[in-house]
Amino acid sequence: MLTTSISDFRKDIKRYFDKVTDDSETLIINRGKDNGVVIMSLNEYNSLNATQHELSSKTNEIRLDNAIDKLKKGNSFAKELIKE
Repeated sequence: MLTTSISDFRKDIKRYFDKVTDDSETLIINRGKDNGVVIMSLNEYNSLNATQHELSSKTNEIRLDNAIDKLKKGNSFAKELIKE
């Protein structure tokens, strides 16, 4: 995670954007006491939204937890995909 002031961000905006997109960094721009902005790549944003959606209902959360437990215990198996 990177942090900077708004002044430093303005001076070197391209470098900061490159770090965010190329290195999957999250950038926090401080704008005073208890105030700031977070910048992240579109890939990171989409990943957070997908995770939020998957965990948005208790049913999905339980199903995912059960699947993870099965994998950890070795109770999984491979299946071939149907070819069309």
